[in-house]
Amino acid sequence: MQSEWLYIGLFLVIGIIVPIVPLVASHFLAPHKPNPIKQSTYECGIETVGESWVQFKAQYYIFALVFLIFDVETVFLFPWALALGKLPLFAVLEGIIFILILIAGLTFTWRKGLLEWA
Repeated sequence: MQSEWLYIGLFLVIGIIVPIVPLVASHFLAPHKPNPIKQSTYECGIETVGESWVQFKAQYYIFALVFLIFDVETVFLFPWALALGKLPLFAVLEGIIFILILIAGLTFTWRKGLLEWA
């Protein structure tokens, strides 16, 4: 019984050490020679004109997140739809509840106007 916990502890320690060691090593081994040219903003080889910090509308990100959420959720529905004829009633009801939650989320985002490009 303790040997199983030993393996878990070992994996936990290794899981903590493996990402930390390269970060610490790169901090000490990387060259640090900053100068104004290295610190300047670079945009595809074109010299920047004006302020390089441009504020984007959050609506673009929200639209992308909503698309990603619904895209991933429809991927979860695919195996459920394939096995629909073999599933018990409880699994069918769970799938219907899941679809209703998706419809509620889509309705919410639609009414908030997050899907409109204004």
